[in-house]
Amino acid sequence: MLFESKKGAEMEKMACVSTVSGRTMFCHLDAPANAISVCRDATQVVVAGRNIFKIYAMEEDGFVERLNLRVGRKPSLNFSCADVMWHQMEENLLATAATNGAVVTWNLARPCRNKQEHLFTEHKRTVNKVCFHPTEVHMLLSGSQDGFMKCFDLRKKESVSTFSGQSESVRDVQFSMKDYFTFAASFENGNVQLWDIRRPDRYERMFTAHTGPVFCCDWHPEDRGWLATGGRDKMVKVWDMTTNRAKEIYCVQTIASVARVKWRPERRWHLATCSMMVDHNIYVWDVRRPFIPFATFEEHKDVTTGIVWRHQHDPYVLLSGSKDSTLYQHMFKDASRPVDRANPEGLCFGLFGDLAFAAKESLMTGEAGRKPYPAGDRRYPIFFFKKPDVTEQFAQVASALSVFESEADGSSRMDWFIKTARRYLLSGKPFAELCDHNAKVAKELNRPQVSTTWTMLRIMFSDPGNPALPANHNMSKLGNIPLMNSFNLKEMSSALNERNKENRQDNLHNLETNLNNDENEETEGSDGQAEYLFGDAELDDDDLYSMEHENQAEEAEFSLPQEAFPLRHEIVDHPSAPEPPAEKPESPQVSGSEAESFCLTPMESISLISVSQLLYQPQLPPRFFCPVVREMLDYYAEQGDVQMAVSVLIVLGDRIRKEIDELTQEHWYMSYIDLLQRFELWNVSNEVIKLSTCSAITCLNQASTTLHINCSNCKRPMSNKGWICDRCHQCASVCAVCHHVVKGLFVWCQGCSHGGHLEHVMEWLKSSNHCPAGCGHLCEYT
Repeated sequence: MLFESKKGAEMEKMACVSTVSGRTMFCHLDAPANAISVCRDATQVVVAGRNIFKIYAMEEDGFVERLNLRVGRKPSLNFSCADVMWHQMEENLLATAATNGAVVTWNLARPCRNKQEHLFTEHKRTVNKVCFHPTEVHMLLSGSQDGFMKCFDLRKKESVSTFSGQSESVRDVQFSMKDYFTFAASFENGNVQLWDIRRPDRYERMFTAHTGPVFCCDWHPEDRGWLATGGRDKMVKVWDMTTNRAKEIYCVQTIASVARVKWRPERRWHLATCSMMVDHNIYVWDVRRPFIPFATFEEHKDVTTGIVWRHQHDPYVLLSGSKDSTLYQHMFKDASRPVDRANPEGLCFGLFGDLAFAAKESLMTGEAGRKPYPAGDRRYPIFFFKKPDVTEQFAQVASALSVFESEADGSSRMDWFIKTARRYLLSGKPFAELCDHNAKVAKELNRPQVSTTWTMLRIMFSDPGNPALPANHNMSKLGNIPLMNSFNLKEMSSALNERNKENRQDNLHNLETNLNNDENEETEGSDGQAEYLFGDAELDDDDLYSMEHENQAEEAEFSLPQEAFPLRHEIVDHPSAPEPPAEKPESPQVSGSEAESFCLTPMESISLISVSQLLYQPQLPPRFFCPVVREMLDYYAEQGDVQMAVSVLIVLGDRIRKEIDELTQEHWYMSYIDLLQRFELWNVSNEVIKLSTCSAITCLNQASTTLHINCSNCKRPMSNKGWICDRCHQCASVCAVCHHVVKGLFVWCQGCSHGGHLEHVMEWLKSSNHCPAGCGHLCEYT
């Protein structure tokens, strides 16, 4: 039988598995994998996902499918797995974490097709992790999105212990390899807790490991107190848990969020990691050299979701599953070594803008303008070459160090960034006002290019119906008549008769008296600037020159383009124009309305045409500028000014958001928020998060918003939403100074848990360091 027990040959099999020989190979899966696990004798691997749950045998020629555990016509959600683990003591026992909150165990020795043995449905949300005890056969631990961890005895039908992490979700749980009763749990809020399974009411130790969610943790198989954690802050940290307080002893900076971390067998300093997004590779790190991976596996084409070493005593074979629906066996001899391709160069900025640069000595010598680092300079500490260690498998490289000092003017300081972040307006006012305000701020901070950019954005995207130009823009000196077209005097013929010349003075007088007339019905209510077209009749040069000299205070030059252009509106003579040529010509009727649109009536042989609507749009549509703005945002982001890119993205909103893919926007937002938090600009950071439309960003200030408190009297968790503890029936939040219930800001001492009104406690601690509750504790307010 395939899964029958082979206890007699157990030690012999483990001995031969420790020296597994093979090659890099892979197989295609039916669906993406979420997790993988290897059986005790390292001959089979189980692959689990939302739509796959299969067991494969690892043979020399490749992977061979042995069993499909998804049976039935309509598979239930119990088959949709978020995690899977194969028991290392009992070779026929599997456990899966289902996305519907169920914990399922599977017995491969059952004779029927359905191998499901136990079903635990105590969790209310998705179960993220399951873990068997390394030595206890019947003990199973689970961690769920509901914030609870449960310990199951497989001989019973329900959990025997429930552990409340006082957090929103548990991302990983791992039993200690050396301490029988201890397990570690990582949480969404960045904390790591250590628990004793004998005491489910309270954790033994808790510390903040990462600035974001902690996705994974793993105990070192040899060093008893070493715990590795990985989180969304792109870091892998190694903690020494043997001290009274958790101590960070190593830190590895990766390029993406860390989804899985596994210590390498038989190699004390090595661990393997994979990413949750962006990066598809698997890295093996030497924690003593955290700046470059020791080895890299680059076979996967999509995100790696599960990694496991094939055997606990074999450091040369690694198995992995991915969202690209492949299962790989990686041989360490086939891994790429980044150190072989890397240049031994590095640089770092100092606090005051100084730049330290290290490179090969052959590159540093002989280049003008670079002075090697003086060992006796008292401004900098003395550096020593690292002594070679024969046990390390890293290449030994020596570099020369140069230091470039910044100028004393402080141009490289980041004061402009802080002031800009505090003074920029991103919402709350009309678009044009936001642009003008931000342009003014940039100009005051001596950033003319940024100021001009804001001004151009206002011009491009302002509402055409409400131009920001002044009311007298493009107005001629002839009263209120706009000069939308210019007329060339030399191109006009002299076709006026003598009678027009005799009546010129009367016409000019009538023109001046009608300039302030507001009763022109044809142009009333016009939104834009009017255009004027001459008809068939023409004016001669003397007439217009005479008009200009007769009005000394009104100097206007007219020019007419040589090209003719077609009329877009029907020519209709004004009804008040006199038909008999012998009558005295009427003066032009000019409207003085605010719309700046005018109509001139024909003067006998002069035919002026009024246009009540614009012949063309005064502005291009805003979408015309979107490609230009997108390139501008890319430029600022590539220059490192993500502040400008994010600010423009927020202010423009839907005008430009669809032009940029969401992943790029998320990257800009995360970079800007990280900078704001580094400068402790918490309010600005929170405003940016609130104004963001990326789902991955808006959830940043919505996580860990629940505050779990304990009663100050009985020290038990407060499960009631009121002021009274449901266990000791005492008021939980009573001020230790005034003895009244605190309904506003409450401050408490983390040492003795006593507190009260913020103002009362501050006033008390000005005169005494002892706790106002009389417990004798020396409280401190910082």
